[in-house]
Amino acid sequence: MTITIWHNPRCSKSRETLDLIRKKGVEPAIRDYLKQPPSKAEVEKLIDLVGGDAHTLIRDGEAEFKALGKKKTALGKADIVKAIAAHPILLQRPIVVAGARAAIGRPPEAVLPLLR
Repeated sequence: MTITIWHNPRCSKSRETLDLIRKKGVEPAIRDYLKQPPSKAEVEKLIDLVGGDAHTLIRDGEAEFKALGKKKTALGKADIVKAIAAHPILLQRPIVVAGARAAIGRPPEAVLPLLR
């Protein structure tokens, strides 16, 4: 099974999660989502893989989020998908995908069940 990390090398949690995965003997595929932005379909799939709550996937502290002019709770799934596809910096990071499961690496240890 391929393990993929949706990674931002400038993010400390993303780097910590990648290090943790490697310490467990796994070399994941690395998706630098800022250089390879996700499509709307990929964002929808990530939402499903992390449990279906789109709100968990969007970062609300970024300037691009504030420019939306709405509170996180006021956004529907379609709004979140559109915003992340248009502004990949809004994607919560890191996300580790293993088969039909995924987890957000906040804290990094949250991804450990995927490696078993």
